[in-house]
Amino acid sequence: MARVDAFLKLGSAQGCSDIHLAVGVPPMLRMSGELMPIRFRDLTDAELSGYLAEIMTKTQAELFNSGKDLDFSYVSEEGGRFRVNIFRKETGIGAVFRTIPETVPTLESLNLPPVIGKLLDQHQGMILVTGATGSGKSTTLAAMINELNRTRALNIISLEDPIEFIHHSQKSQVIQREYGTHVPSFAEGVRAAMREDPDVILVGEMRDAETIRMAMTAAETGHLVLGTLHTNSAVKTIDRMVDALPIEEREQTKGFLSQSLLAVITQTLVRRLDSRARRAICEIMIMNRAIGKLIQTDQTHQIPSQLQTGKDSGMQLLDQALLEAVRLKEIDPDEAYRYAADKKPFQRLVSNPEQFAKLDITAA
Repeated sequence: MARVDAFLKLGSAQGCSDIHLAVGVPPMLRMSGELMPIRFRDLTDAELSGYLAEIMTKTQAELFNSGKDLDFSYVSEEGGRFRVNIFRKETGIGAVFRTIPETVPTLESLNLPPVIGKLLDQHQGMILVTGATGSGKSTTLAAMINELNRTRALNIISLEDPIEFIHHSQKSQVIQREYGTHVPSFAEGVRAAMREDPDVILVGEMRDAETIRMAMTAAETGHLVLGTLHTNSAVKTIDRMVDALPIEEREQTKGFLSQSLLAVITQTLVRRLDSRARRAICEIMIMNRAIGKLIQTDQTHQIPSQLQTGKDSGMQLLDQALLEAVRLKEIDPDEAYRYAADKKPFQRLVSNPEQFAKLDITAA
């Protein structure tokens, strides 16, 4: 058994989302969004290097020793499956292990809005799941793939970095390919997938212009494409897509978005009222004629008003979702206040008014 497995077993037993190992500090666990050290000595460079060498392949070790960060999945004998990132910092090396549950989540178990399941009935177009790093995008995408896998007979090709949840084919055939292991890039992965008779293509990260271009082509040519971006609102997602491509392609990109983008689901993880876990709160934009016209006429700043009044079709602003979750006593009002764009409606709900001044200072 690798020595690092002891920390991973402890983290899994505590129900944490991440285990942090870094030179100069003790191992730490992220519990309900908070980072907490465990009772252990500060890790030395030699000690941590030894732990990590035990779980890296020869190829991974060579890449890391050449100066590159590493992303890979690791199955511990004691603590389950993890997504691993190994990096260098000023004082030495570090690693983060993200826990991956053995059971693939369902849309219902994540309490995601029902409209997300309805979006999956589409046969062509693009659905984007966006949010900051660590906001649960991969988990939501896994639940979406699981829903398709359980309910429809499809060929689903998933491109991931690294592979996290393992999907066993049910009604659908699910083919999971890993960046750097099975495909040299996401763009090449999408290009190859289009020759493999796909119905659904999941693009784990649309990180460059070529990947975005290939994903758009797939969505326009009869495939359902699921993808992610590191953006924190529907408006910023649209702007990122347009700005990612050369100026001469921007009109074409706006045309694609207005016609083939089905929805943008932007989420953040907010602590529950009992402080034991976090749940995803979503802003949802569903493409319609009015939003399409705003995109084509460079008036994306007006999209939030469409989301605010589009409740009947399943749309909502993040603030609306936060208020509803507070009303249902599902999340901590103090946390909702922290994440809200317009904080005034939340002030009467907050238990600790001292944070008003703190957040105002930060905003300034």
